[in-house]
Amino acid sequence: MIHQLNPTIFVDTPLGKGHAIFLIDYGMHQNSCWVVALEDNGIVKHFDANDIIVATNYTYHINQNKNSH
Repeated sequence: MIHQLNPTIFVDTPLGKGHAIFLIDYGMHQNSCWVVALEDNGIVKHFDANDIIVATNYTYHINQNKNSH
């Protein structure tokens, strides 16, 4: 299943910050794949779900502990 994220989700990846634009679910025996457009250069990369961190969002109280130190 491929799901287009609208609006995109701001994420941190091993290659820097980006916007998740698609989520690909291969089923219960494999991690989901996140398709991310990187902010620095616009390159679109695929990342395993274990490599993605949702960026801090103070409005919705998401991942606030990451930047509280």
